[in-house]
Amino acid sequence: MDHPHAAFRFFRVVAILGLLMLPLVHTAPSQNTRNFPVLGKIIRNAAELDALLPADARIEVVASGFEWSEGPVWVKEDGGYLLFSDIPRNSIYRWREGEGISLWMKPSGYTGVGEYGDEPGSNGLTLDKQGRLTLCEHGDRRIARLEKDGGKRTLADNYQGKRLNSPNDLVYKSDGVLYFTDPIYGLPRKENDPGRELDFCGVYRLTPDGAVTLLTKELTRPNGIAFSPDEKTLYVANSDPKRAIWMKYPVQADGTIGGGSILYDATAQVGKSPGLPDGLKVDREGNIWATGPGGVYIISPSGKLLGRIDTGEATSNVAWGGDGSVLYITADMYICRVQTRTKGAGW
Repeated sequence: MDHPHAAFRFFRVVAILGLLMLPLVHTAPSQNTRNFPVLGKIIRNAAELDALLPADARIEVVASGFEWSEGPVWVKEDGGYLLFSDIPRNSIYRWREGEGISLWMKPSGYTGVGEYGDEPGSNGLTLDKQGRLTLCEHGDRRIARLEKDGGKRTLADNYQGKRLNSPNDLVYKSDGVLYFTDPIYGLPRKENDPGRELDFCGVYRLTPDGAVTLLTKELTRPNGIAFSPDEKTLYVANSDPKRAIWMKYPVQADGTIGGGSILYDATAQVGKSPGLPDGLKVDREGNIWATGPGGVYIISPSGKLLGRIDTGEATSNVAWGGDGSVLYITADMYICRVQTRTKGAGW
């Protein structure tokens, strides 16, 4: 690449490719097709998986061209659509069947002046009982909510007066209490960031009156979070390559959690396949659909690995959508989906 003409050709190709990619993520071209490309494969580890995924299950790519897609959530209103974060682009995009992709919100996680690290945007997204979008915002280091009459409201940005690191993922309990994780991935210099005020990565509980309670700080990199269908168990992913595990905690009557135990340990798979334990959701039978090294792990409530949706990409998160039986997957630059034989908890 030291020849000037070679360098020019290279950057011209990059520029052209960049222009070709822009319509994918900034406009909503017609997408009246069901003939989506596919990738990856389904790996079956146990016969029980047949009741959850049909034999001809495919990983369809419904959109692509993102830097790092995350935090998908299905919105049922207006015919239904998927919202998801692109963290490096500080944006939230919308995908709708037959319509495709459109930019839905920018900025999504950092509203300050200038640049803010390589992961400034929103991460996990969810809806409260009123259908209001609640966001984990990396750059603004807070949990925020979009109000129906306009604007955002900060729900939590500190613990005991010290700023949160960078809220990552979140889930509402049926009583309206919010549970969220707070690792360091959104800080510009991660664990060594000079602006860091908490010397641990916590799992928290946020009540509607604004009280923030630390549930545990035992996990080095708490990430994805979800409840069992009966809300008696809280699952938390730990995205530490040295301890790539999913934990389960009993939920106490007061909403706090008891001592945890390992649901599943994927540390041996780290480095063999792309990704780490990240986002997760639960189906109505209580099975955990958790992103990790090599795609989406499907784990029974007892901790048995039933199978894996192997995207071949670093896979960040999942969400139930459509009629509740479609699993949407954010995998690096792709938005994928798989038709299942089950439905998400609560559908």
